[in-house]
Amino acid sequence: MFSKRFIDFGLLLSYRIFAVFFVHLIVVSFLISSGCAMLGYNVGMKNPYGSDVRTIYVPIFKSSVLRRDLSERLTEAVCKRIEARTTYKIVSRPTADSVLEGKIVQRTRGVSLTNGYNDPRQIIGNLSVEVRWQDRRKRDLMEFDPVAWNIGNAQLSVSEYLVPEFGQSELTAEQAEIDKIADQIVNMMELPW
Repeated sequence: MFSKRFIDFGLLLSYRIFAVFFVHLIVVSFLISSGCAMLGYNVGMKNPYGSDVRTIYVPIFKSSVLRRDLSERLTEAVCKRIEARTTYKIVSRPTADSVLEGKIVQRTRGVSLTNGYNDPRQIIGNLSVEVRWQDRRKRDLMEFDPVAWNIGNAQLSVSEYLVPEFGQSELTAEQAEIDKIADQIVNMMELPW
């Protein structure tokens, strides 16, 4: 009789401890999430992109590099990634909330490894781009990432290796550089943590 009461009391006590722990867990998680929201942080699956901009106009990037169709391919890659990964829509200039302009500044190629006959075995390529994102009133949208979009222009540079012995061509290496730059541009459009 004594042991049955002791066991029932033990179960009751463990249920109460669990209930108190569970209530405390809910209260603490609510306080943390509301505190983070008040400080401007996003918790959970909230939209990582700003709500004040909904549409973007992306003119064909300018180019100071003499490479055929490079600026058109880069513009196309950026537009596709904006449409696929963000909540923004690409539209024509008169109706856009913002404008994303870019310029290809530099494209270099250099041999990094040669064989015994001085043939290139590995070539490294660099692509540098300047990007500026402004709203309709020509204000820079720097609040999205003040480190990356300092003074309105973002300077981006990527490198890619080309290995001709593995069947890689100049075009595939260049496309890899374009894809990396386009990903960096779209990543910079996210709100800071």
